[in-house]
Amino acid sequence: MNRITKENIEAFETRYRAKFINSLSGFKSANLIGTIGEKGTNLCIVSSAVHLGAHPPLIGIIIRPDVSPRHTLNNILNTGYCTLNHVNENIIKEAHQTSARYPEEVSEFDACHLTEEYLGETKVPFVKEANIKMLLKFVREIPIEENGTHFLIMAIVDVYLDKKIVADDGLVDIEKAKTVCVSSLDSYHSTQAVGRLSYAKADVKTSFFDSSFSYLD
Repeated sequence: MNRITKENIEAFETRYRAKFINSLSGFKSANLIGTIGEKGTNLCIVSSAVHLGAHPPLIGIIIRPDVSPRHTLNNILNTGYCTLNHVNENIIKEAHQTSARYPEEVSEFDACHLTEEYLGETKVPFVKEANIKMLLKFVREIPIEENGTHFLIMAIVDVYLDKKIVADDGLVDIEKAKTVCVSSLDSYHSTQAVGRLSYAKADVKTSFFDSSFSYLD
């Protein structure tokens, strides 16, 4: 096994270092954030959405440093809302293209051939092609001084999905929804379930159990 030191990493070429470090945290979620601002709608792909808690239901999102205009961040702070849409196998190329730097007046929905969809009472755009989508409400921003990124705490307001992918014990079968994940900056992956494990207890050996459970009707 090769050793790569902090000094080695610092000597890497910039883009090589970015891809290398981004790979080390493993597989990450791939989501599209939909927002609306004064000059129209905006859509960007993120791999930083993480579960923060179930009661209340919270999701955290990292927004990159202000080295270029942060349309998504500004729109969330101004409106208080955004949508979070799972990337699936059918829209990988279109979703990845949203990472390009478009002018604020250009909607990534149009430029990347994805469809705006408006659900419920809010006027924030969802991605019609997504199979799992959420409306999120801004709670709090935590600036990360070490690298200039922004950590956003968002509350889940609404969830839109086909109830046929929700198991009777509450598990959302994201594999059945054809959700994909991402590693590094540009490597997309489909998934294959290994199995479900029993609830972990100190005095009981963990074991796989039959995952052929029923789904909601």
